[in-house]
Amino acid sequence: MKKVVAIQGAEGSNHHKVAIDFYGKEIQLSECMSFDVLVDNLLDKSAEVGVMALENTIAGSIIPNYALIDNSNLHIIDEEYLNIHHHLMALPNQTLKDIKEVWSHPMALLQCKEFFKQHPHIKLVEDVDTAEVAKRIAKHNLKGIAAIAPKIAAEIFDLEIIEDEIQTIKDNSTRFVIVQTDQPAINENVNKASLKFQLDHKRGSLAAILNVLSDCKMNLTKIQSLPVIETPWKYSFFVDITFEDYKQYKKAASILEIMAEEFKVLGTYKNGRR
Repeated sequence: MKKVVAIQGAEGSNHHKVAIDFYGKEIQLSECMSFDVLVDNLLDKSAEVGVMALENTIAGSIIPNYALIDNSNLHIIDEEYLNIHHHLMALPNQTLKDIKEVWSHPMALLQCKEFFKQHPHIKLVEDVDTAEVAKRIAKHNLKGIAAIAPKIAAEIFDLEIIEDEIQTIKDNSTRFVIVQTDQPAINENVNKASLKFQLDHKRGSLAAILNVLSDCKMNLTKIQSLPVIETPWKYSFFVDITFEDYKQYKKAASILEIMAEEFKVLGTYKNGRR
């Protein structure tokens, strides 16, 4: 039986690339056009694991995905930091002069803005997904149309890369997490954790939590606040911490569970920056 992996987007996307990195090419893809549909695939057991982007060095955090993971009681079991490369691709035997339109996701178009300023004859058209456009070009033999997509899409759909690395900012990476519904077995070799907590709305409550993390030798790598919808002016905090000693992490977690109004471990896993 092939492992069923739910991804946001289509075959040939960066989500697909991450799925292959973790589980190899012999997987069954469940292509989801939104993260909500991806989570539904996990909850109804039509997929075993899901690949979700959480943050990007240019665009920042994908805040709704934190709430999706929390509200759906998903568990983060691994992560990958993927360098993002944008390539311009089309049907074979075409040059840049032959391209009249480029269809792609708005974020990809934005990240390649400077390149297209040099080619004003090309019309930019916003579309739903980078890899899905590449697939459509191949399926319908669309000449004069190009897609912005990862190199894997060109390989899958037999497209030709007209221009390599057209993104404005070359050092651009996205953090992806692997999520599932089942609680994973305890693994003391992990060195990173994602936590969520709520605090009393009083002076020094967050500082006290941060002091506990520091005293237990936890390295805070991310902190993100989200409003608690049911309670105006109250916030949940999502934090990522790295550590060297699992026992120290367990100590910190047990203290935070006492101090916080609500405390939850979203996942413990290996740091993707390895």
